[in-house]
Amino acid sequence: MLVFLVRRVLGAIVILLVISAITFLLFFAVPGNEVAALSCGKVCTPALMDEIRRGLGLDQPIWQQYLFYLGGIFAGRMIGDQMCEAPCFGYSFVNKQPVFDTVADRLPVTLSLAIGAVVLFLVLGVGLGMLAALRKGKLADKLAMGFALLAGSMQIYVLAPFMLYLFVYSTDLLPRPHYVSFFDNPLDWASGLILPWICLAFIFMAYYARLTRSAMVDVLNEDFIRTVRAKGLSTGQVYFKHAFRGAMSPIATILGLDIAGLFAGAIITETSFSLVGVGQLAVNSVVASDLPMMMGVVMLASAAVVVANIIVDVVYAAIDPRIKVTA
Repeated sequence: MLVFLVRRVLGAIVILLVISAITFLLFFAVPGNEVAALSCGKVCTPALMDEIRRGLGLDQPIWQQYLFYLGGIFAGRMIGDQMCEAPCFGYSFVNKQPVFDTVADRLPVTLSLAIGAVVLFLVLGVGLGMLAALRKGKLADKLAMGFALLAGSMQIYVLAPFMLYLFVYSTDLLPRPHYVSFFDNPLDWASGLILPWICLAFIFMAYYARLTRSAMVDVLNEDFIRTVRAKGLSTGQVYFKHAFRGAMSPIATILGLDIAGLFAGAIITETSFSLVGVGQLAVNSVVASDLPMMMGVVMLASAAVVVANIIVDVVYAAIDPRIKVTA
């Protein structure tokens, strides 16, 4: 397992380096004046553009600029008169802050939104799918899949205003969505995010319910399931101990990608509920033409996807004995 994990981590580092190079070229492989104009935001003065050109070293060759950027991630660097401490992903000339500090300030909101939603839609979606598979062809199966089809057809920008009106504005059953640190007040943290969690879970659990049902039905028809049933194991043991483990692989794959997407910033969800997280930061950086901040968010999203894939590989090795961890 250790060799397997080391190989995956080394591969991830290479992938992140390639992504960083491509991303840097996409943003900086244009004339220096264009980069300076994109980095200074909407209010751009000649003095500020000169400061940006000097701070980013735009008069240097592009490969040297990239090495300065890469070195700043590990050792920090000077950007003009500002010291950008490691890990330095650039400096925002719009809000006058290092990119990493701004992203780190917004990240707890997105993480809280993602973690709560994942737990909720995974429990509800997998549970509904297992129920449907157990009652295959019966009324419970048809009702569960019908509900999943209805939920999966919803969109967050339609569901969010409806849920806000129903549970917040007209009835006051739930507080208006807001973020409070878990470490300050866990109860207020959960109550402030419960409505976004419900909306995301309502949409995502539909797909996981259908996926779980399909995977469980396939596994229940496998030869090894007939063997364990012939040994006299109870329905619960067959269903939960053997069949569910065999059905976990496709669920883990999709879950890893969905978690990466949520960590990278649920843009529509955060905008719909006025939550100031990474998704809102991405939108605001585009609107403000804040090039360093845009690049920082892209790098974060890329890292989230790569890390999620490593976790999926490890989970595969843990739940499926057919996968050789030394491969």
